Amino acid sequence: MGLLDGKKALITGGSRGIGKGMVLDFAKQGADVAFTYRSNADMANAVAKEAESFGVKAIAYQSDASDYSAAEELIKAVVAEFGAIDVLVNNAGITKDNLMLRMNEEMWDAVINVNLKSVFNLTKHAMRTMLKQRSGSIINVGSVVGVFGNAGQANYAASKAGIIGFSKSIAKEVGSRGIRCNVLAPGFIATDMTDELDADTIKAYEASIPLKKLGQPQQVSDAAVFLGSDMSTYITGQVISVCGGMSM
Repeated sequence: MGLLDGKKALITGGSRGIGKGMVLDFAKQGADVAFTYRSNADMANAVAKEAESFGVKAIAYQSDASDYSAAEELIKAVVAEFGAIDVLVNNAGITKDNLMLRMNEEMWDAVINVNLKSVFNLTKHAMRTMLKQRSGSIINVGSVVGVFGNAGQANYAASKAGIIGFSKSIAKEVGSRGIRCNVLAPGFIATDMTDELDADTIKAYEASIPLKKLGQPQQVSDAAVFLGSDMSTYITGQVISVCGGMSM
């Protein structure tokens, strides 16, 4: 018996990295899973096939979470196929790092649109279904950078800090309808993005972490499973850092 048996989940950015881990772990815990990807259909379909090996339904949808109309169509398609959305994980995100003096408007707008506007888009359109159900768990993936900032990441930090304020507001708006909204704030997590960093950079990151090691996608996914399950039904409006102690 899984922690998410019978639940229907939608996860954005689910074909790689932390999102892929969430798709597979939600499936292992018994949830039917819909997830989005931007461009690599082969990669996404492989993830869906792996998720279905756990005996659940899993479907990959090509969709741009930062597009308001596309998000609306996605929600309609998922509800038509799955019948409900019990858990929404807003995970889609990008980085375009640079110091402020070198950051141009395109870099700012792209990160704000993908990281923050997408959270509004999906939450807005999923809310109608959750209100009818009088239940739902919304999990927004932020970052510890949204809590304490980081040089060279003003756009990313602003987008993730915005997610925190947004989530706390939504928690207050719809808590009386049985809908919860929380933030997961990962620290430095070992993904294909960190694989591109040199050894000295990795060592510097590890030295700044009280647990002295990078986190693993599984550890973020474990927290997402908890927030999506009935084990967390009295938790809302919270920021849960999965960062090895960086945010202390």
